[in-house]
Amino acid sequence: MTGRLAPAATSFTGVTQRPVDGRRSARHQREAGPGHGRLWRRSGRSPPPWRLGRSRGAALARGGAMGVHGIKAVFFDLDNTLIDTAAAGRRAIEEVINALQSKHHYGEGEARLICDKVQAKLLKECHDPAKMCITDLRISHWEEAIQETMGGEANRDLAAECYFLWKTTRLQHLTLAEDTRDMLTELRKGLRLLLLTNGDKQTQREKIEACACQPYFDAIVVGGEQKEEKPAPSIFRYCCDLLGVQPAECVMVGDSLDTDIQGGLNAGLKATVWLNKTMTTPVDTSPLPHYIISSVLDLPAILQKMEHKINAKLGTDHTAGSNEAH
Repeated sequence: MTGRLAPAATSFTGVTQRPVDGRRSARHQREAGPGHGRLWRRSGRSPPPWRLGRSRGAALARGGAMGVHGIKAVFFDLDNTLIDTAAAGRRAIEEVINALQSKHHYGEGEARLICDKVQAKLLKECHDPAKMCITDLRISHWEEAIQETMGGEANRDLAAECYFLWKTTRLQHLTLAEDTRDMLTELRKGLRLLLLTNGDKQTQREKIEACACQPYFDAIVVGGEQKEEKPAPSIFRYCCDLLGVQPAECVMVGDSLDTDIQGGLNAGLKATVWLNKTMTTPVDTSPLPHYIISSVLDLPAILQKMEHKINAKLGTDHTAGSNEAH
C-alpha cells in the first residue's frame, strides 16, 4: 500500500497518529496477550463470520483492488458503533439510582426521576468549552435535576457525587469487543483506519483511553478539537489529508444518519455504511446510505462486495479500451 504514514507515532492538536507498519504496539500486546486473534482455535469456539475462508486483511495487504484502485481508508465512528456507549450509560444510571436509594435514602421513583431529567439534559446539551468545562456543566445537570425533583436549596456536593459515579461507571463499561479488535487488526493489514468521533475533547479522549482502541488506528480525530465536527465536509477533508488519501478512496462507518452518513455524503466519500442494529428502517430514511449493516462485524463483507464491483468495472473498462481502434 502506497503513501503510508511515518512509522513513529505523532500527536498534535485534534489527532493522534499511530504506526502503520502492521506490527502491534507494545501496549496492544500487553492488553491482548500472546496468540491474540487465534483464541477460538484453542477454545473450540467458531470463528467470527468475517474470519471464514481466506483472511481479507491479508488478501488486501497483498495488493488487491482495495488500496490500489479502490478503497484505501475506512473512517469509523466511536459511540454506539465500535463501543456500546448507550448500554454503558444505562449501567451507570442504575448505579446512581442504587446509590441515591441506599446511601441517601431517596425513593426509587425520586431517584429515577432525577436520572431521567439528567438524561434529558444530556440530550439537549449545548457545550461551549470557552465558557465552562464539561465537568462543571454536567455537575450542573445533576444539581438542577435534584433541585427540580426534590425542591429546596441546590445540593452541589450530592450533584458532584452523582456525576462522578455516573462517569466512572460508564467508562468502566466501555469496552472494545474481542471480535471487533480482531476485525480491526485484519482490516488494518490492507487499509488505513481512522477513528472520527464528535464530542467534547475531554469526554471523548477519556472514552478512547477507557476502551483502549488507540493501537488499532492509524489516526484518531476528535471533533471537539477541530473547528467543525461531523457532518461538516471540512473535518472529513482534514482526515483525508491526514492519511494522504482522496475522499473517493474512503468509506465512513457509523450509527448516525445525521452526522456519519450525511457527513460522508457531504464530503463526497466513496461510500457510507450505516450501522442500524435494530434493522428497523425509518419511514423516511434520509439521508440515504450506500449500505446498511446490523453489526460492525458485517463491514468486511461490504468491503469485499465493493472490491468485486471495482474489479468488475476495471475489467469492463479494460475490455472497452482493448476494442478501441489505435
